[in-house]
Amino acid sequence: MTAPEQPDVLPSQPPAPAPASASPPADAAAQLAAAKKEAADNYDRFLRVFADLENFRKRVLREKEELRLSTTARVLEDVLPVLDNLVLGLAAARQPGADAKVLAAGVELVLGQLKAALARHGLKEINPAAGQSFDPHQHESLSHQPSSEVPAEHVLAVVRTGFELNGRLLRPASVTLSSGPAKEEKKA
Repeated sequence: MTAPEQPDVLPSQPPAPAPASASPPADAAAQLAAAKKEAADNYDRFLRVFADLENFRKRVLREKEELRLSTTARVLEDVLPVLDNLVLGLAAARQPGADAKVLAAGVELVLGQLKAALARHGLKEINPAAGQSFDPHQHESLSHQPSSEVPAEHVLAVVRTGFELNGRLLRPASVTLSSGPAKEEKKA
């Protein structure tokens, strides 16, 4: 009697796959349908979130423009009385026999009114006094001149006033600095 022949199968090899059946199991079809439904729900949610984001972006741009316009309108509302007073001053200057001193006083009043209106909106003048130390963050040096009264590298005169808006420098004050007392040249 002979022993039946056994196939040469190594124990580390996986068993051969069973032949594929003609239709997938019902459980796999249900999983596929559930996955497709979840994907469709996620896509729908994505579209809604994308539309919400786009609407938000448009709303922010619209609100930003409205804020800019309303801020500009408030500034102009404060400047309009100044404009009215300038027109009145010009009409007074054109009258025969207009007094120059009275006109100058009127212009000074209108200038004060304009400065006050702009200050209400955060504009601050940078007008250093003579003798004040030079600040490169707020001043721009145009030249140096000798002076026995003002120490060297201090403001001697303001050429053009500077301005700052809510802490942000718009224009530095243009100044002339002192170079100290004049030096005498030695004669040879």
